[in-house]
Amino acid sequence: MNIKNMTLLSLALLLTNVMVVAQVDTSKVKGYQFIDEISINNTSVKNQYRSGTCWSFSGLAFVEAELLRKTGKMYDLSEMFVVSHTYSDKATKYVRLNGNLNFGSGAEVTDVFRVINLYGMMPESVYSGLKYGEELHTHGELDELLKSYVDAIIKNKNKKLTPVWHEAFDKVLDTYLGEIPKTFSYEGVEYTPKSFAQSTGFNVDDYIEITSYTHRPYYKPFIMEIPDNWLWAEIYNVKLDEMMQVIDNALENGYTIAWGADVSDKGFSWKNGVAIIPDEEKADLSGTEKEKWEALTKKEKDKSIYSFEEPVKEKNITPEMRQLNYDNYTVTDDHGMLIVGRAKDQEGNVFYKIKNSWGTDDAKYGGYFYASEAYIELQTIGIAVHKDAIPDKIKKELKL
Repeated sequence: MNIKNMTLLSLALLLTNVMVVAQVDTSKVKGYQFIDEISINNTSVKNQYRSGTCWSFSGLAFVEAELLRKTGKMYDLSEMFVVSHTYSDKATKYVRLNGNLNFGSGAEVTDVFRVINLYGMMPESVYSGLKYGEELHTHGELDELLKSYVDAIIKNKNKKLTPVWHEAFDKVLDTYLGEIPKTFSYEGVEYTPKSFAQSTGFNVDDYIEITSYTHRPYYKPFIMEIPDNWLWAEIYNVKLDEMMQVIDNALENGYTIAWGADVSDKGFSWKNGVAIIPDEEKADLSGTEKEKWEALTKKEKDKSIYSFEEPVKEKNITPEMRQLNYDNYTVTDDHGMLIVGRAKDQEGNVFYKIKNSWGTDDAKYGGYFYASEAYIELQTIGIAVHKDAIPDKIKKELKL
């Protein structure tokens, strides 16, 4: 064997060893490992920070993704434009109902569509809503002030409302968020909020909201009974497997999905970038393994199940489970996000790629996380999609 051949052989052996070492190292990595199968292009991750405005951030993330899909253009839309109009209109209804309505910073994706339809939209560069000395949205003081104000209006001893109470309410919004300009310049063109919205081509009538619960008839709209639905807006009801079919069909055809869900469950870990619904019963164990498991305390079991160090078996979600958790407040409408893709973990389990609005600092996946199929099935309150993203059979059932 000559020197050249020996050198080539040595190099080949070295590369083989490197590959083997790499494979071993990869197998020892703790935690979930994901491979994206579908990842739909969307706009940058935003940060709602200390504000209860996830619904506006997720709703506009959905609108931005739709505009990107349809036009190829990246938009950065103003969340606080939507928040200001929503707060103002909510105050009117709250006072009209003598306070018998939920009043706070929360709302739904419906509110985003409503504001676009009634008032238009505005770029973030024109209206940031940061006029109170903070670099990030910090609404604790504003929320308390607005709630105290409308409660004081209702309770006033005059037994009659003045015609200026709402004007003063709007002045508070203007003081904190800034006065909304009637006209503005964007990319060299003069717009009103309405004309700007029209220029984007976004049509709110192209979209529909869907959920799945057993206490209402399937394939018909109903008013979703959740506190943040102050508009009493309707949502369409389908079967659980059909809701999942809508999500999958949308992703497979390049559509993102606005997602309202509960992230308070202990199976949600922002630190680990994963959301799961583990099967805490471990019914598949037998013999000594079963005995060891049953001997553990609940705390020890939880530590094992929710360590997120490796994939775990998850619950089989049924419509009855969804309904029970909705009825007993285990699942509530506490966060709005955007579904942008689908992935599989190292064991082939299906997960969905979720865009959040908590910024990118300390985020394992740059502002995204992965929710298991079981998590989506159990924790989803409702979704919004383009009507064309719905499978034809389901669309026919909904009479769309």
